[in-house]
Amino acid sequence: MTTILVTGGTGTLGRLVTERLRDAGHEVRVLSRHAEPYAVDLREGGPGLVRAVDGVDVIVHCASTPRGGDERAARHLIAAARAAGVGHLVYISIVGVDRVPLGYYRAKHAVERLVAESGLGWTVLRATQFHELLHTMLRGFAKSPVMLLPAGVGDQPVEVAEVADRLAELALGSPAGRVADLGGPEVRTFPDLARAYLRAAGRRRLVLSVPLAGKTYRAFREGGHLAPHQAVGKGTFEEYLGRRGGR
Repeated sequence: MTTILVTGGTGTLGRLVTERLRDAGHEVRVLSRHAEPYAVDLREGGPGLVRAVDGVDVIVHCASTPRGGDERAARHLIAAARAAGVGHLVYISIVGVDRVPLGYYRAKHAVERLVAESGLGWTVLRATQFHELLHTMLRGFAKSPVMLLPAGVGDQPVEVAEVADRLAELALGSPAGRVADLGGPEVRTFPDLARAYLRAAGRRRLVLSVPLAGKTYRAFREGGHLAPHQAVGKGTFEEYLGRRGGR
């Protein structure tokens, strides 16, 4: 039996990773800011983090926030892992962190570098955006009578459960470095995805595509966040919407 620490283990992805590893018979510790007995803010570190990693064989690092602090959190986690003799650190990142000049993406890319240079055995998996994020975005756009979408931008949403399956598999294997990206089953245009959301929600909105400006928008238009050659996911956006029952 392997002892595994999952950071962000109460989140959308982390809780599924935790379930899969426990179902496989392993001891799993869940670390998050409010989950006892390992309630730790990684951005602060401290004795709680030292206790959380003590005796751990593998860490699956899912904790992340676009509000900042990911690099500081990673430094604390890596230092504690080295001191505890952890053998394998698995990190979930995002497709395009090295191509899209978005602040959050840059932070994720910086964490990838920290992991690779940590001196630990390591594995990094990049995935495209989860269905949940796309749904949240489209629901926000639909608050207006007219859905204004970024022109020329596509997306390749992936089922979070499939990412959890892959992370659990990687956690139970040997350190593999940067592994192949995990993309959703198809690249879709934003208007197409918006209409799928509207149909599922039973709502009617005018959908308009609006050109934007800037390096980040250009990178998205060029598909920097996509992995069309790694479209290995199976679950579609419509299937995800169907499970939500229009919510």
